[in-house]
Amino acid sequence: MSAEAIERIAAQEAALVFASFNEEVALAIGTAVRAAAAAEGHAIVVDVRFWDRQLFFSAMAGTSADNAEWVRRKINMVRRFHKSSYRLALEYRAAGKAISRDNGLDPMDYCLAGGSVPIRLAGVGPVGTVTVSGVPEWIDHALVIEAMAGHLGLALGERVNGSL
Repeated sequence: MSAEAIERIAAQEAALVFASFNEEVALAIGTAVRAAAAAEGHAIVVDVRFWDRQLFFSAMAGTSADNAEWVRRKINMVRRFHKSSYRLALEYRAAGKAISRDNGLDPMDYCLAGGSVPIRLAGVGPVGTVTVSGVPEWIDHALVIEAMAGHLGLALGERVNGSL
């Protein structure tokens, strides 16, 4: 992936700003992610949360406890850096970096994998995440972006050859 992909993801993040976010919005987005995954034949786990509590969770047939663990580790990356986990994964790879205790990131608690996107509130900033695990990271990421953008009435582009 290129610097162009990283810039495109950063632009997506900047566009996805909610005036408000509550349990009903979480349900709508979580349900949209799940429906899109089912329509494409994917088995995923989807989690929508504020930092302090889970608002929506669904595990589809064909997923395992490992998917929920990947979700937890992706959320930790977003919470720490306030960027999508896919953007972080691409930035780390481009810089030749990895997750390690040497840089303060325990691989048991953090991972470089796409699929978690910050929920940003206007005038506040990141307050939580929408996270998917179960398919290749670019699809995890795209499912989240498409559901969030759809809820906000935005068109952020099409998936292209495994990138956004």
